[in-house]
Amino acid sequence: MILPIRSLVSILALATFANGAIVYRGYKAGSPEEMARHGLLPRQASTGGAASSAAALNDAPNDSPKFDFGTPDPNYPGVVAQSKNGPTNPDKPSLNTTINQTSISRLASVNSVDDWCTFGPKDNSKELGDVEQETVAYCTKARNGARVIPDGTVTAAHFVKTPLYVQIMALGDFTKINFKPGDTGGELDPHGATEKGNPVGGNVTSNISGKDVFYEEWMNYVGHNIMCFRVCIAGSDKAPPTTECQHTLDEVGCMWVMPGDYTPDVFDTCEADPAYPPGVFVSGGSSSTFQQYGTGVWTSNGVQKTYTNGDKDAKTPTAAQSQPSSSNCSKVSSISNGIKDIIPTSSASSGSGSGGSGGSGGSGSGSGSGSGSKSGSGSGSGSGGSNGGFTLAPALAPVGAVFAAFVAGAFLL
Repeated sequence: MILPIRSLVSILALATFANGAIVYRGYKAGSPEEMARHGLLPRQASTGGAASSAAALNDAPNDSPKFDFGTPDPNYPGVVAQSKNGPTNPDKPSLNTTINQTSISRLASVNSVDDWCTFGPKDNSKELGDVEQETVAYCTKARNGARVIPDGTVTAAHFVKTPLYVQIMALGDFTKINFKPGDTGGELDPHGATEKGNPVGGNVTSNISGKDVFYEEWMNYVGHNIMCFRVCIAGSDKAPPTTECQHTLDEVGCMWVMPGDYTPDVFDTCEADPAYPPGVFVSGGSSSTFQQYGTGVWTSNGVQKTYTNGDKDAKTPTAAQSQPSSSNCSKVSSISNGIKDIIPTSSASSGSGSGGSGGSGGSGSGSGSGSGSKSGSGSGSGSGGSNGGFTLAPALAPVGAVFAAFVAGAFLL
């Protein structure tokens, strides 16, 4: 029996050489490294507390050696998805699909600053860490048969394209998409305890190449007031997609795992250099890897084993190796789809939506923090309620959201 709980730790096995090159090794079957890779070690859906707060308030250094990521290849093994599309998903991504706020579609797309999705809870009865396997897609536009993120939810969004990945970083009031107030969130990825994904059957696409492509490796961290989503669109021997989208450092949050621009009240698009793989640090011509401390029990082939990972006294780095430099940035005033509120009705309705040119997001300030042991649970499938229809109220005025997400360490996961 496989223990169906997500990972607390990340281990990037590497060997270092005098020139600082990073060579990744395979994991030994049954080792804690392998267990972590497949998401079989316990994790917390917490902010990482002081470490994330420090990373938020102090930008990662830019004076480190530039990441030598090789020659990215969009056809590198492990880039294009080989796994099947989930049974709750449409066959392919598309815009202007019927808006259904009880949808259980788990097809997310990350295309641009105003065209992206995140996974989130089906309802607000539980925190994300308890329902990761059952999450559904919420999108800024009516697409993929998924739920729509109402105007005023997102108060800042930063989209970057790098040679290895695309990444969206957003701040906002995600209680509008069923996050409980103060929920420090969790981490979604294509693996999970059963290798069927969190959410089960979740798939991710991007059209950054000029056409819609299903990608194999991605990671989505999201809580009540912050979201980040990375999709690996290319790889190389020096930067395989499984390492650049290494997603099991769940405790330290968006700014540590996906460094970039998290400025409030700004919406922009940039090109950027790739970041070092999460947890990798380079200094003086050598490399090291941060491992979060964890102990526990896991079961393999009916045999119960214990493990200890990392050093109990090891200090968590306050920031990632570096914050990648960006260029060719362009700003927009806001992102909007014309939908301000989702109002339940007793009868089904349908319609379509598109990204409007106007509208605005709310802004403000606030804080959140939290910790605690969480484990994903659920059947991995979902169903909509009998009253599945919703009336869509047009956006008439900005909504005053009360979140500036990097004030008090609310950086999830």
